[in-house]
Amino acid sequence: MQKTIGTAVVGYGMSARVFHLPFISIHPGYALKAIVQRSGNEAAIAHPECTIYRTFNEMLLDEKVDLVIITTPNETHFPFAAAALKAGKHVVVEKPFTNESAEALTLIDLAHDSNKILSVYHNRRYVSDFKTIVHLLQHQMLGHVHEYICHFDRFRAEAKPNAWREEPIAGSGILYDLGSHLIDQALCLFGLPNNITAFIKHQRPHARIDDYFDIRLDFGYCTAILKSSMLVREMGPRYQVHGDMGSYIKHGDDPQEALLKEGAVPDTAEWGQEPPEMKGHLHTFFNDHLLNEKVTSLPGNFGEYYQNLHGSITEGKPVNENAAHGYNTVKLIELALKSSAEKRTIPCEGLLHIAYPFNLPKP
Repeated sequence: MQKTIGTAVVGYGMSARVFHLPFISIHPGYALKAIVQRSGNEAAIAHPECTIYRTFNEMLLDEKVDLVIITTPNETHFPFAAAALKAGKHVVVEKPFTNESAEALTLIDLAHDSNKILSVYHNRRYVSDFKTIVHLLQHQMLGHVHEYICHFDRFRAEAKPNAWREEPIAGSGILYDLGSHLIDQALCLFGLPNNITAFIKHQRPHARIDDYFDIRLDFGYCTAILKSSMLVREMGPRYQVHGDMGSYIKHGDDPQEALLKEGAVPDTAEWGQEPPEMKGHLHTFFNDHLLNEKVTSLPGNFGEYYQNLHGSITEGKPVNENAAHGYNTVKLIELALKSSAEKRTIPCEGLLHIAYPFNLPKP
């Protein structure tokens, strides 16, 4: 029988409702004990089985809580995670891990001293298209990859009302929001880069914080190009992966987020499967055969994150999305900002040399 982890979710915004609570609720190894919602009664109505706290500090005193999941705005990630670790709780922090890499290092030390699990919620490792790319590269179906291009674009010409991410404060803007996903995915595929070149801009006339980036990560044998913009009405390919044997091109997005926003429960055998029209295009020479065909993506499942985390907390298994990964992503965001400001390529110094979970072959 699985050990049950008493869990508290801090915040009741979109992140908590869409990305965390649906998967915690269906996993028998988690027992939702508390939600922190400063105002309103939505959490109490949706989750009458748990205690609703109005303040973070009140929740920390709850002895039934073993794990604290922080989904509140970025400026709270560091102080809340530090306080939870000091209170003897395991901690999950939404991406980006922290606003500053120095804060991330402090949290890593606190987790070590408290002997508690500290993880960053990099859920985009568990989307259908990325999982398919990992599979192709693990089987060397493209040969040695020399170029990897990933877009995470939106069309939002006007500012989103009352959105803190569009305010000129620490941790706001598209680079911290979407860039943290793209950087983490590139690190999972290719390890640590040698150099970084970044172009970060305010594209929309009203923009008060970055709403566009183009980041080039030089891995020596491969270049990763990571792009995001708020002014793309007609989407191109999300991924383009080119190797010395072939290419993989993928349009569209993983269906999970849209389904979760509609209230779908992620407990069916078909969960995370893309519709047939979203198949990627594989054109390669593999096992002495030329392949030029549409490829069904592997099903995505954000729930894999919580399955892995349960094993880490209850059985001592390695933490797949560990705090050092969160630090490296934030450090690269800082280096990207420096590169863009100085209009030059800079070395990727100060990264933590730690393994990433997919063990992809290198040339």
